[in-house]
Amino acid sequence: MAVPGKTDLDPQYADAWMRRWDAQQEGYIADREERFTVVADVVEHATRDNSAPVIVDLGAGPGSLAGRLAHRIPAAQLIAVDADPVLLALGHAHYGSSVRFVDADLSDPSWPESAELPQQVDAAVSSTALHWLDPKRLADLYARLATHIRPGGVFVNADHLRLGGGMVEEFAERARETRAERVGDAGNEGWRDWWDAVLADNLLAPLVQERSQRAIQHGGSENEFSVQDHTELLRKVGFSEVGAVWQSGDDHVLVAVR
Repeated sequence: MAVPGKTDLDPQYADAWMRRWDAQQEGYIADREERFTVVADVVEHATRDNSAPVIVDLGAGPGSLAGRLAHRIPAAQLIAVDADPVLLALGHAHYGSSVRFVDADLSDPSWPESAELPQQVDAAVSSTALHWLDPKRLADLYARLATHIRPGGVFVNADHLRLGGGMVEEFAERARETRAERVGDAGNEGWRDWWDAVLADNLLAPLVQERSQRAIQHGGSENEFSVQDHTELLRKVGFSEVGAVWQSGDDHVLVAVR
C-alpha cells in the first residue's frame, strides 16, 4: 500500500536526514555512487525500447537507488518497496512524486499485491538489502520476481556477496575496508550512530513508535549467500542469464536476465 499522508515530513528536514544517511552508507560502501551508476547503466540499457518502463526497488529504504534511477530515466515509473516507516517517510518527503513509495514486507509472500505491483515490470533492483532475507524467503522472492519481470527484463542486485570463504573472502573484505580509508569515508558516522540520532529526534517519534510496534530490527543473521549461490538460485527459478557486471572487493552488481 502507498505510504499514508500522515507520514509526510518537511522536505528540508528530510533532506538533512538523507544527507546523513548517504554519508553513513558511504562509510561501508566507498564506491556507492559508482555502484548506483552501474545499476542505472544496466537498467537504462535493458529498458531502452520502452518509453515508460516500470522499475521496482526491493528493500529500498529511503529510496537512494530509486531516486537516482528516477533522475536517470525520468519517464520511468519507480516503485520503492520497504517496510520501515521511518525510512519510507524520509524517502517520500525527499523524493516527492518522482518515486512511489509503498509499505510492504518482502518476507511476506503477498508483498506484490500489498505493493500493488503491476503484473509485469521491466526491471527490479536492490541495493544492500537482500542479504538480510533467510535462504527460503530469498528463494521465494526470486521465484515471485521471475513471474513479474517481463521476458528480456532484468533483476539487478547491488550488494556485498560472499566469494566462497577462505583467504579470498578475507582479501575481498580488506580491499573494501582499505578503499574506504583511501577515499576518506572510513570515519563517517556509523549505522548505529545514525539510528541512535533518529531515535532521539522528537519529530520522528511517532514513526519510531510505529517501527517498534512492527518489531523491525536492523542487524542479525545474514544469509551469507555467495555470488554462485545467487546465480544458481536465480537460474533455478527461470532467469536465463546471470553474471556480475561490476565488482570492488566483495561488493558486486549482479545482473539476471529474465
